[in-house]
Amino acid sequence: MSNLRVAFMGTPGFAVPSLTALHDAGYQVVQVYTQPPRPAGRGKKLQKSAVHKEAERLGVPVRTPGSLKDPDEQAAFTALNLDVAVVAAYGQILPPAILKAPRLGCVNVHASLLPRWRGAAPIHRAILEGDVETGVSIMVMDKGLDTGPVLAEERTAIGGEDTNADVHDRLAYMGADLLVPSLRAYAMGALKPLPQPADGVTYAAKIDKAEAWIDWSASAERVDRQVRALNPQPGAWTETPAGRLKVLMGVPEASGERGAVPGTVLDDQLRVACGTGVLRVTVAQRAGRAPMDAETLLRGFALPPGTVLGQTEPAA
Repeated sequence: MSNLRVAFMGTPGFAVPSLTALHDAGYQVVQVYTQPPRPAGRGKKLQKSAVHKEAERLGVPVRTPGSLKDPDEQAAFTALNLDVAVVAAYGQILPPAILKAPRLGCVNVHASLLPRWRGAAPIHRAILEGDVETGVSIMVMDKGLDTGPVLAEERTAIGGEDTNADVHDRLAYMGADLLVPSLRAYAMGALKPLPQPADGVTYAAKIDKAEAWIDWSASAERVDRQVRALNPQPGAWTETPAGRLKVLMGVPEASGERGAVPGTVLDDQLRVACGTGVLRVTVAQRAGRAPMDAETLLRGFALPPGTVLGQTEPAA
C-alpha cells in the first residue's frame, strides 16, 4: 500500500484518528485538505483545525481552500494523480470533478449505519431518537448526500449513559480501525461496495440552536436523551431565575410528583419535574463557569424547591 497515493480530507477531531491510521499504516498521504482556520476562543484568534494540526505533526502538506468549486483548485487536486481520496467530516460538498479525479474515487468515513442518518449530525440524531445502536460506515462517495455504496460497517451499542462525546470518540477510532483494512481490500479488488438498502433512509439535519432549549413538558427520557445528545456542544439549556444553565448530565426517573408543573425543582437534589417522570440533574454549567456536579452547583446558585425552570421559550 506504500505505492497508493492518497489525499485526506477532514476537519474536526473525529477525522484525526483516520488520518493518523493511514499514515501509520504506510499509505502515501500526499496532501491533506481541511477547512481554513476559523476565529475561536475569547480573543477570536484564527485557529487551525484539528486535522490541520495533526497533518503538520505528521509532516504532510496542507491545503485549505474555501471552496472546491474553483477551477484552479480542481485542477490542483487532479494534478495530484491520486489513487483515492479519503474523506472524514470534511465540511464541504465535493463537486463531481473532485469525486471522479482519483482512480478509485473518494471513500468516506461516516458516523452511522447507512442508510440511517445520512447528513451532518448522525451522532446527535441517533441519541436524540433513542437508537439502541449506531456504528460507522466506510462508503464510496457519489454525488448524493451519503448515498454511495458501502464497503464495510461496524456496529456499537448506545448505552443509557452515553453522551455525544462518548459515542463520537468511540466511532472516530472504530472508523480509523475499519478504514485501513477496508481501503487495502478495496484497492486490491477484494472488497466490492454494496448499494445501500432503499428502506430505512433517515436524514440527520444539522442541530438548530432552538433544539438546545429544554422543554420540560417532554418526558424525562426525552429530556435525558436531549441532554446526552447535546453534550458537550451546543449543550442543552434552561432558564432559571439566576440565569441560563446548561444541563450536561442527568438521571431520568419514572416516578414524579403529581400535579407538579413541568420544570419545577422538586427538592434539594435538583430533581426537576417533566411532562412524565423526573430528571435528576447531576452535572450542570453556569455561564462562564466550568461544569460542576449538582451539589457543588447548588452551594452558589440558588434553586430552591418550587423554582420553575424554563418558563420562557426562546425566540425563533
